[in-house]
Amino acid sequence: MTRRIRARCAALALSLSLSLTLAPLAAQADTYTQTRYPIVLVHGMLGFGAIGPVDYFYGVPAALRSGGAVVFTPSVSALESSEARGEQLLAQLRQLKAAYGYSKFNLIGHSHGGPTARYVAAVAPELVASVTTVGSPHTGSPVADGIQALAAATGLTGVVASIVNALGVVISWISGNAQLPQDALGSLTSLNTPGAAAFNTRFPQGAPASPCGQGAAVVNGVRYASVGGTSVVTNLLDPGDAFLTLASAFFSGEANDGLVGRCSSHWGTVLRDDYGWNHLDEVNQALGLRNLFASDPVAFYRSQANRLKTAGL
Repeated sequence: MTRRIRARCAALALSLSLSLTLAPLAAQADTYTQTRYPIVLVHGMLGFGAIGPVDYFYGVPAALRSGGAVVFTPSVSALESSEARGEQLLAQLRQLKAAYGYSKFNLIGHSHGGPTARYVAAVAPELVASVTTVGSPHTGSPVADGIQALAAATGLTGVVASIVNALGVVISWISGNAQLPQDALGSLTSLNTPGAAAFNTRFPQGAPASPCGQGAAVVNGVRYASVGGTSVVTNLLDPGDAFLTLASAFFSGEANDGLVGRCSSHWGTVLRDDYGWNHLDEVNQALGLRNLFASDPVAFYRSQANRLKTAGL
């Protein structure tokens, strides 16, 4: 009996010792993504904040919150100009500030969400701590150029716009934002090469100093950074890969993610521009399907949150 009691006491002591040893590590893990300012994830064209339990940034909000971050996933128009989407986002940030007292936000935008976030940072820098863009077509996309040219050549611009607008209405409706306006031609004009150039002239903060180079890390107190992918077909089970394969034909050999060229993704500090991701992998879609040997996109968002935390943001 005495021997059994001693064994139990020893086991209890070992368990207590391990708990005390691992407690600091657990506490550290719990604050890995705990930024000073909330993180706002901004979706791209034909995107949404969430549809039911499925986030546009699949699995990302939960992963960031598990490390202590405050995360918001607002919805803006699935189809609209960068300025119109930016105004919608700005209104929501002001609402969050009024409701909770947040002074600034860390904006992370995917695809068209990048220019959307840049617009807010340009017109209201006092509300923005940082802008991180992921797979954003800052200098435009050859896909947008090609679609516009084909539609014009066939005289189907209006028909195509109506069909795409209807898709945007459906996406906004099922995501609980039926009130949002849709403008497919506004999106196309923002994302083609001439439209992107005009937007960059009006809002140059963070623009690369040379073609395919890097831009200023901080402008008007806002920290700018960007990442991009250069793979197209990454998982044969992902239905989106077929569409991206067709779209990539517009690039004429330039490294791209299916919709955005490598150099076009550059803005501010370029963290990396050649992840083994396609345009959907960049937000961990569809449902996390990607190349098994590629970097984990969710891990990237966590590491970027930690960079922001380390920078005091």
